[in-house]
Amino acid sequence: METIYRADVIGSLIRPVYLNQGRAALRAGSMTAQEFKQLEDRAVNEALALQEAAGVDVVTDGEMRRVVFYALGSGAAQPDPKAAQRTLHWRRQIDGIRQEQETISWVTPITSKLVFKGSRAVEEFRYARARTSKPLKIAIPAPTAFLTRWSPEHSAAVYPDPVELLADATTMLREEVRALAAVGCSYVQIDAPELCALNDEWRSNYALEQHPKMRDWMRKEGVEALDALATVPGVAFGLHMCRSNHKGFWMSEAPWEKLAREIFPRTRNYDLFLLEYDDWRAGSFEPLREIAPDKVAVLGLLSTKRAALEPMAEVIARIEQAARYFPLERLALSTQCGFSPAADGSVMSQDEELAKLRLVAEIARQVWR
Repeated sequence: METIYRADVIGSLIRPVYLNQGRAALRAGSMTAQEFKQLEDRAVNEALALQEAAGVDVVTDGEMRRVVFYALGSGAAQPDPKAAQRTLHWRRQIDGIRQEQETISWVTPITSKLVFKGSRAVEEFRYARARTSKPLKIAIPAPTAFLTRWSPEHSAAVYPDPVELLADATTMLREEVRALAAVGCSYVQIDAPELCALNDEWRSNYALEQHPKMRDWMRKEGVEALDALATVPGVAFGLHMCRSNHKGFWMSEAPWEKLAREIFPRTRNYDLFLLEYDDWRAGSFEPLREIAPDKVAVLGLLSTKRAALEPMAEVIARIEQAARYFPLERLALSTQCGFSPAADGSVMSQDEELAKLRLVAEIARQVWR
């Protein structure tokens, strides 16, 4: 990667109320697709303006055309009738007190062969590219995200071996990146929060409900598929891994000490690693030694799970700690995750979101000026 963006962003921004209301109206049939598209465009324009005002080095479209970070396209259609209800278990810890929460998610299982049918991310990139002078990146899901949608009831007929699903997902996503590269996108972020569950016993047990070998597939073939995806010439690939986020709650607690050797040395095709480091769950910075010295490590030191601003001096001190294990000139800074991975996933206002991004930019300028 020729240019290191010291003040990076992860992807999703808080979706405006009018956008969520418009999406609901579209689904209910009381708004046309054209009217909703105008709302999406307005939300993207505002997202770009907010990031430019914050002074970060690279921007996204805020993922305003998605209902969740991994859903390319508007996600405005009616839910698939084959979608299965899945209970998601979340945790958080405040002042030493453990809290748990459950949410209901509707997951559409894979019921047909995965084939590239045109890039939906290209529309996101083209529209945003025409409206900002800042470097622009696009995030897409990892092949392992599709593995989590394998169902023994619905998917086995087309993919009796889930490893074949991984291979097709990798091919399909590589074509997506090629389409993005063809219109000038040179920075693609691959989102793989599911990888942080590899060594989290509580979260891994959830994966075992799908199949007894699901965790093994994630660890071996899943990581191999991830690296095979990042092979499109002219594109810098960033791998973003976090422990999931829903209004301040998380899914995984596995520290990088348990993940680094399984992931970093086996994903050599990636140029950047965007890593969650905003609280105790991440562990120490020592696992950064597992990243090849020619890569870039983007430290997610500012939290999107709480609105309070981190003291600048403390963040700078943590960057200095990280530099004991990885060269300072190959480090960068970001928030630990997007601000709204799902439509209702934020715990802060847009003003507080802007303050977080401004802090990212201010610290980056001070450390790497």
